Amino acid sequence: MDRQLLFPERSLPLIFEPVEPEEKTLVGLVNWIQTNREELNDLLVHHGALLFRGFPVWTAEEFESVARALDPDLKNAAYHGTAPRNSLTDYVQSSVELPGYYPIPQHIEMSYLKNKANRLFFWSMLPARNGGETPVTDFRQVYRDLPAEVREAFETRNIKIIRNYSGPGKKGRFDLLQFKGWDEIFHTTEKDEVERQCALSGTTPVWKKGNSLCLINDQSAVRSHPDTGEPVWHNHSQAFHISTAVAEYRRLIKYTKKPALLFYMLLAGAMNFIQGMRKSRDDLALHCQFQDGSEIPDSYMEAVRDAIWKNTVIFPWQKGDVLAIDNHSTAHGRMPFRGPRKTALCYA
Repeated sequence: MDRQLLFPERSLPLIFEPVEPEEKTLVGLVNWIQTNREELNDLLVHHGALLFRGFPVWTAEEFESVARALDPDLKNAAYHGTAPRNSLTDYVQSSVELPGYYPIPQHIEMSYLKNKANRLFFWSMLPARNGGETPVTDFRQVYRDLPAEVREAFETRNIKIIRNYSGPGKKGRFDLLQFKGWDEIFHTTEKDEVERQCALSGTTPVWKKGNSLCLINDQSAVRSHPDTGEPVWHNHSQAFHISTAVAEYRRLIKYTKKPALLFYMLLAGAMNFIQGMRKSRDDLALHCQFQDGSEIPDSYMEAVRDAIWKNTVIFPWQKGDVLAIDNHSTAHGRMPFRGPRKTALCYA
């Protein structure tokens, strides 16, 4: 099995490709992973992301078998995230069913929940013709690259994550971030069951008028990696702050050299303005503050995004690719794309 860094100047991802004929089969890959699981676990912690390329992984069931070889403890608990997804097997689901023009900022999956995933596994069923990459970012290095003033502010004041959802059968108008109702998040219309699930995940539910629901999560901005003890930038501020969409589009226009994205940046800015006129920040679909309820300065968020983009690695998918991510240290996102794109994930 050949292994090397995908980009020599970057520490992630480490890519594995078959060399011997027996390694080029699904059974050969699964057997090799099982035989070398302990070493692969160490490599995943060290590098943060492992990419398996050139193997015949063509169905959701085959993808699940590869992921299970890496970590037998796959989970199929209910997904309490914001983005819409579809189930493909009991353990595999589509990654994100959002329009291709919508960028997803780098984040550690479900960082604000008490029972978040330890590892993520992504699989490319159908790469987009243009864009659609799943970038990876070492959030240990992001922590180290933050200006001392910004890092200290977040470490001492922590984060409050705010998510607002409409009730069953309703959807917020003029809100591009209102993807689901709370009944779709929790797969029930019973408020007692919602509150039970919230207690398990460390979430505070606040019922509001019109049968809407606000979910609040207080989280540390930085956590120590459970295996190495390294400090990790570990929160969703860069994904949920009100300034995120416009700031991400601005960077994407510079990176992709695609001025067409300017339309979406202006649209996002207009929608932010409308929402700001109609709602308090506590009532926005997605937002974050310092834990004491004070607003995070835009300049701090810009410093966070600068550190993230500096350490982000972007590479095109190839059909059948399997990407394993250490969800304690490594963030992922999604670049805008055009044309069909199918990507799936499971987690442990």
